[in-house]
Amino acid sequence: MTNSRWQKVALAAVVSAVITSMAGCGKAPVAEAPVRAVKTVVLSETGGSLDREFAADIHARKESRLGFRVGGKVSARNVELGQSVKEGQVLARLDPQDLQLGQEAARAGVVAAEANAAQAAADLKRFTELKAQGFISAAELERHAAMTKAAESALKQARAQAGVQGNQTAYAALTAPAAGVITAVDVEPGQVVAPGQPVFVLALNGPRDAVFAVPESQARSTRALVGKKNAVEVRAWGTDRWVRATIREMAAAADPVSRTFQVKADVGTDGFELGQTASVKVLAALNNREGVRVPLHAVAERGGKSVVWTLDPQTYTVQPQVVTTGDIVGDVVLVTKGLKPGQEIVVAGAHVLNPGQKVRRYQQPTQAGNKS
Repeated sequence: MTNSRWQKVALAAVVSAVITSMAGCGKAPVAEAPVRAVKTVVLSETGGSLDREFAADIHARKESRLGFRVGGKVSARNVELGQSVKEGQVLARLDPQDLQLGQEAARAGVVAAEANAAQAAADLKRFTELKAQGFISAAELERHAAMTKAAESALKQARAQAGVQGNQTAYAALTAPAAGVITAVDVEPGQVVAPGQPVFVLALNGPRDAVFAVPESQARSTRALVGKKNAVEVRAWGTDRWVRATIREMAAAADPVSRTFQVKADVGTDGFELGQTASVKVLAALNNREGVRVPLHAVAERGGKSVVWTLDPQTYTVQPQVVTTGDIVGDVVLVTKGLKPGQEIVVAGAHVLNPGQKVRRYQQPTQAGNKS
C-alpha cells in the first residue's frame, strides 16, 4: 500500500471520529431571559392614574408687603434679610424733623382755636345780657351766636388736625404688624421713599404652602384634587421624607407666558423652611374620553409602528399592543386607539422587553421616615 493511500485512510478515520464526537454532544443550554421589573398602571374607566412630580417652592400662607404710611428720608434700617421679627418691632425709621414741625404747628393751631372759641363764648354771654336789657336787636345776638358756633367748630377741626399730625409723626417708625420672617428688603438709609412704597416683605409665622405649576394637560385632573385631604405628597429638597399634603388653592386662569396653572398645597408648619425647594408628587388621572394619556416613554416603536406593552396579570408576560398616538404635551402622549379600560400597561422598563417575556411589578423600596 502506497503512502498516499495510507494518508487517505488515516484522514478518513480522523473525520469519522470527529463526526462521531459531534453527534454525541448535545446542544448547549439556552439561557432563559431574565425576569424584568417593570412599573405598570391599570387603565380604568377614567383612564387610570399616573404619578407626576413637580418642582415647588415653600412660601408662607400669608405675606405682607410693608411700607411707610408717610413719605420721607430713611434715617435707619434695623433688620436684615431673613431675620425673624416680633410683633411691634421697629423695622426702619424716617427722619422725623419735618413731621415734628408739622405736629408743633398743629398744636399751635389748637391753642389759637381754643382762644377764639373762649372769646366767642364770652362775647355771646355779654350780648345775651344786653339783649335782655333791650340794648341790641335779636339779629345782632343771632350773629354772635353763629360766630360762637363757628369758633367751636374751628376748635374741633384744629384738634382733629393735630391728632392726624401726631399719627403721622408716629408713622415715621415702621413696625412689624405680626411675628414673622423678613423675606425681602428694598430700602437703605438715606433713601427717600413715597407713602405706601413697599420696602419690606414679611412672611407671617404659621401654615406654609408648597407652590408649584402644572401644565394645561393636567389642569383638569389637578383641579379635581383641590380640597381632597392628602391628595399629594411633598418632599423637601435633600431629604427622603415624603409628607402628605392637601391642595388648598389652584389658579383659575393660566399664566399668560408659561401657560401653566399655579397650585398651592398646604404643608403645615413642620419640616419646611421658607424659600426652600421641594418636590410635589401628584397622582394624576388619565382621561379616557378622548383617549388615554400615558407617559411618552411607555410608547415604543416596533416594526415601524407605535406599540405599548401590555401585561397579562395571569401569566405575568408582556405583549406589544399596536396603538395610534395623538398630540404630545411635555412627556405625556395621547393614545387615541389601541387601549381600553382594564388593561395593565408598562410605563417604565418597556425598552428592554421582548414578546412573551416574563416580568414582575416594580416595588418601590421602603425608606425610613416615610409616612404610610
